[in-house]
Amino acid sequence: MDIRLFRPNVREAAVTAVADVLRSGWIGLGPKTREFERAFAEYVGAGSCVAVNSCTAALHLALRVLDIPRGSEVITTANTFIATNHVILYEQLRPVFADIDPRTGNLDPASVESRITPATGAIMLMHYGGYPCDLDEFYALSERHGIPIIEDCAHACGSTYRGRKIGSHKSLQAFSFDATKNLTTGDGGAVTSASPDYEDRLRRLRYLGMDRDSFRRYAGNGSRAEYHVHEVGFRYHMSDMQAAIGLAQLGFLMQDNARRGEIHALYASLLADVTGIKLLERSDDRTSANFLFCLLAENRDALAAKLAENGIGTAVHFNRNDAYTMYEGYDLPSTEYFCSRALSLPMHTALTDDEIEFVCRLIKEGW
Repeated sequence: MDIRLFRPNVREAAVTAVADVLRSGWIGLGPKTREFERAFAEYVGAGSCVAVNSCTAALHLALRVLDIPRGSEVITTANTFIATNHVILYEQLRPVFADIDPRTGNLDPASVESRITPATGAIMLMHYGGYPCDLDEFYALSERHGIPIIEDCAHACGSTYRGRKIGSHKSLQAFSFDATKNLTTGDGGAVTSASPDYEDRLRRLRYLGMDRDSFRRYAGNGSRAEYHVHEVGFRYHMSDMQAAIGLAQLGFLMQDNARRGEIHALYASLLADVTGIKLLERSDDRTSANFLFCLLAENRDALAAKLAENGIGTAVHFNRNDAYTMYEGYDLPSTEYFCSRALSLPMHTALTDDEIEFVCRLIKEGW
């Protein structure tokens, strides 16, 4: 048996779209990227969308445009991929780790509020596995203390909170279009916001601080290629080849997320009463994009080893970030409980019900 943890499902329409871009004579940042930005903004209900080459880039730019003074603190989660917290260090800011709700893997609003000090410059949320954080509580907290929020939406493409898509809320959101994600561009990311206030600066920052990108300088019949550089920026832009993949795949996202929901429901029903297993909790006021199916297992490593022996891919999402030597350690009992037990099972649209039942049968046998 060979059941992978992730498997991208790239449609033939994406292959054709990339070939069309290659034949067009313009393959870098250009009109196809703008088309993708408009389509993705419409999908999530955002006021603006700026496409970049990774979620790491999106998180970095979202943090940069807030102009937080160096040395300030950013309250964040240790239960995330390291990119979430690396970007805080890029800006010479200090990550302050709050604890999570062990029922969901998401940050606990009460723990976050307890970490707020006069030095707090931002709060970094992460929608674990695609399941949205308690956004009403966090945005109320944000308004009470005057602290901006950045949402790491790497797992949450298509998730909703109280009827609104993740990516359409008040502050800044960063998405991932990595090869494993629900919506892929091969590699890529985007910054969205309900407001267009940050859009112009984000566009400059993703392209070395220049106020006119290559397509705007050279497209058409204009002979002048002048531009102004407002500040130091980065090579973070998306290419039209990536955007072409994204546009094609976006047409299948609702279908793919529906299948992920079916897979999650089947796992949950088959594993509901297994000794040594705890499933994450869900609320009716939000929906998950189901990027992950994560469970909490006693003696997690033994279970992972048994599944690997039977050709089943699993992963740990995540090792607690504050345990790495580059970060300052914190007392995070719920994070420790969660991260020492979390195990992600295969989750992708090519999974069959028979494969899911096989995985669950092995788990039920014990480990």
